[in-house]
Amino acid sequence: MILTPDDVIFFSLGSLPVNATIVYTWIVMSLLTTGSWLITRNLSSTPDISYLQNLLEVLVTGVRDQIEEITRQRSDQYLAFIGTLFVFIITSNLLAIVPGYYPPTGSLSTTAALAICVFIAVPLFGISNEGLLNYLRHYIRPSLLMLPFNLIGELSRVISLAVRLYGNIMSGTVIVGILLSLMPLFFPIVIQLLGLITGVIQAYIFAVLAIVYIASASSSQHQSNPLSDNETDQDSTTR
Repeated sequence: MILTPDDVIFFSLGSLPVNATIVYTWIVMSLLTTGSWLITRNLSSTPDISYLQNLLEVLVTGVRDQIEEITRQRSDQYLAFIGTLFVFIITSNLLAIVPGYYPPTGSLSTTAALAICVFIAVPLFGISNEGLLNYLRHYIRPSLLMLPFNLIGELSRVISLAVRLYGNIMSGTVIVGILLSLMPLFFPIVIQLLGLITGVIQAYIFAVLAIVYIASASSSQHQSNPLSDNETDQDSTTR
């Protein structure tokens, strides 16, 4: 039973083995790059738009609304990063329905790389919003004694993001393999469908957690880049 795409070696470049993780990661990136070019090359502002453009607008609008709901800021600065994470993960997971395909998110190296991207993005966005000194003060609040604990907390975020995504995708592969050996027809199909649903959920959770971590890096998130005054008034009226 193959537990991770790292175990599937396609060929070697000298002493460097090229495994399924690398190959399918590049395939996913190629599909996304080609697809985005095909969809955006003939964008239209008229009501008569293509199905693919409509799907793209729904996706972008959904990601933007989710970011603004969580951060209470305009989504412009976060949209490209969070959207890319979400689209890459969900595409990698949904392609698992293709025979012979191994999702790169089933490799700890891929999920760790994605988590590291979030780990780097958190201070970058925090410094961009608050400035270097104000951001660094987060690590010594409420006192200097909290510095090591806050640093450990930042590292634990990376580990939890990587292990959560890897564990859920890998466990689905293991369950399908076990059921194939016990009952090779019906149950694996059901588990495969559940695996696709899990893949979508995990992509959503990863993106949402990334937004939460980035938003928490800025204590002034309600003041910087606020939403429109009308939305603020509506929130206060609702409360």
